[in-house]
Amino acid sequence: MTFHKYQGTGNDFVIIDDRAQQFDTTDHAYIAHLCHRRFGIGADGLMLLRNRAGYDFEMVYFNADGHPSSMCGNGGRCLVAFAKHLGVITDRAYFLAVDGPHEARVEADGTVRLKMIDVAPAQPAELGEDDVFLHTGSPHHVHFLDPEEHHALAEFDVYGHGHSIRYDQAYDPAGVNVNFVEVPADPSHPWPVRTYERGVEDETLSCGTGVTAVALAASARGAVSPVQLQAAGGRLEVSFDHRPDGGFENVWLSGPAVRVFGGEI
Repeated sequence: MTFHKYQGTGNDFVIIDDRAQQFDTTDHAYIAHLCHRRFGIGADGLMLLRNRAGYDFEMVYFNADGHPSSMCGNGGRCLVAFAKHLGVITDRAYFLAVDGPHEARVEADGTVRLKMIDVAPAQPAELGEDDVFLHTGSPHHVHFLDPEEHHALAEFDVYGHGHSIRYDQAYDPAGVNVNFVEVPADPSHPWPVRTYERGVEDETLSCGTGVTAVALAASARGAVSPVQLQAAGGRLEVSFDHRPDGGFENVWLSGPAVRVFGGEI
């Protein structure tokens, strides 16, 4: 089987051209094996590019645990870059993902811009006054660290605290992704973010739907569109418009999407 490896700010994926629909999507153990970093190719998730009537392609996404997942923003951007690599698209795409249709653009410098779904207003989370919940295609808990703690995020126990919130009874049974945010002194500066992802069950270097949730939540703390986000794996940008009901529309996630290598397994 031929595969391709892509990464978007360190969020990495095994991608397979499955337009012939020969890949067995029911074999979750095999998908997990392909994503395993010791015994497989190694990735945060696996994606299939498939034909879909009325669209340029369909995105079928699995977490590293082998199970189907909700929307992955960086994955979507990487799949758009892969579609261009195959010649399926040129510089614009209209594709179907698990959360519905998406538009995307590939800029001349390789930046991939992905339009996300409209997002409902941020909801207070039960776990603290500095916590909110948003669904940006995937469910996200956002925790803002105390701004008095300068550079506290670098030493924060993302795995321990993230694991605890991910499995908290407030989010039973599906669980939640968890983002920890350092509030910059100047809200126009990049917002540092670290994310614990369900399905990976660990910290990832970046999460597209996660930084989208952070940018939208940060708008209540002085951040103005477009918001710069600094993930462990690189810089991303999120732009958006406010809706009268407090929600968000015209939400775009932008950043690099890079082919790392390809091979056979």
